Formats: sequence, C-alpha cells, structure tokens
Amino acid sequence: MSELIMIVDDESGVRDLLRDTLKIAGFETIEADNGMSALTALRTHKPDLMIIDINMPLMDGFELVERLRTTDDLVPVLMLSARGDQQDISRGLTIGADDYVVKPFGLEELVLRVKAIIRRSKKSVDVARTLKCGPITLDEELHKVTFGNDEINLSPTEFRLLQMLIEKKGRVLSKALLLDEVWGITFESESTVVDTYISYLRKKLHRDGYEGIRTIRGVGFQINEPKETR
Repeated sequence: MSELIMIVDDESGVRDLLRDTLKIAGFETIEADNGMSALTALRTHKPDLMIIDINMPLMDGFELVERLRTTDDLVPVLMLSARGDQQDISRGLTIGADDYVVKPFGLEELVLRVKAIIRRSKKSVDVARTLKCGPITLDEELHKVTFGNDEINLSPTEFRLLQMLIEKKGRVLSKALLLDEVWGITFESESTVVDTYISYLRKKLHRDGYEGIRTIRGVGFQINEPKETR
C-alpha cells in the first residue's frame, strides 16, 4: 500500500505540482488549502507525511505544526519556505518540523527528502533498547528521553539524532554521516541542519553541569559521559 502524503498549501498551482510529482513517485496524496482545513482532514485521514507551506491565510504553517505537536501528533512534517529565511527555517525546526525545502524547489530533491523522512520514520528497531549517557536515558520503545528524573520533550528528529550520538558515544560522527543516517541526505549538501539540531539538543540537555555534546571543529560531533564518570 502506498504511503499517504497530505499537501497543505494555499496556492493551487503548487498543490497540483506536488500532487503530480508525488503520484509519479508512487505516493497517494490528499490536499488542504489552509491549516484549518488540514486539521479537519486529519480527523478522517492518517497521513504518513505532511508537506506544509509556511505562508497561508487563516492558520499559517507554524501554527499548524504547533497545534499538531501540542496534541502529541508526531506525523512527520516537511515545511515549505517561500524565502531562504534562516529565522523561518530555525523556527520550523524548533517547533517540530522534520525538514524544510525552500521555494522554488527542485522536484528530484523534494522527492528524495520525502522518501528519506518516511524511511526514517518507519525505521523499526528489532529489539527495543534503553540507551544511557551520563544523566541522559533514551528509551527506544517508549520514544522517551529523561535527564535524571525529568522527562525531556524532543521532536522525532531530535530523538533520532540523540539516539545516533548515544549509540556511538565517545566517537566523533561526521556531519555527512549524520545527514545520511538522520535526514537521509546522501547527496553533497551545504545544509546547516545538523548544526541547528545539535544546538537544540544542547539547549535541552546541557544542564546541571552536564555539557557532553561536543563539536570537533572540521570533523563532526560527539557525546561523552560526564568527566567524573568516565
């Protein structure tokens, strides 16, 4: 059965282009022309991915994603930005979007990103594990992260990035490796998305004296146990 993608954009031409492109790539699609219509459609449809434009009337893309995440709806989201505005991109990723594409976009790249998001969202772990690094505990089965006794709210992409770091704690992971494993970007990219998400993890997990997520300039990133427990 084909994956279902919901396209949310107020421009009919963009919806038509995305619908035709995604159908050629083997996906089924449904459409909404604004955020309110999308929320209504979600009552009867459970898409595998939502493509959401930022600039829409009635309810913009940011508010739609915030509504989804505050109700614990973890449907993967690819946001469309009309400008390459870093503030728009950073805000979208912060509130829980999984990736973004800037208009005008290349159709081949968009399809690659859609497939990558769906692939990693469906990636199952044969044996669910509990991973630990110092005060951080990551429960794969419950999709839950705690710092000491406090639960830390992470987006699906933040969770996967932290999972990769802890799985290989102490090792330096290159940006190219993380782009491939977490975002499914296998082509050469100048994307700053890894740096952006590393900063999000630090804001949430660097606390109470713990600062274990390190940048190795020119090489990559690593996570370490606290000094006193290594």
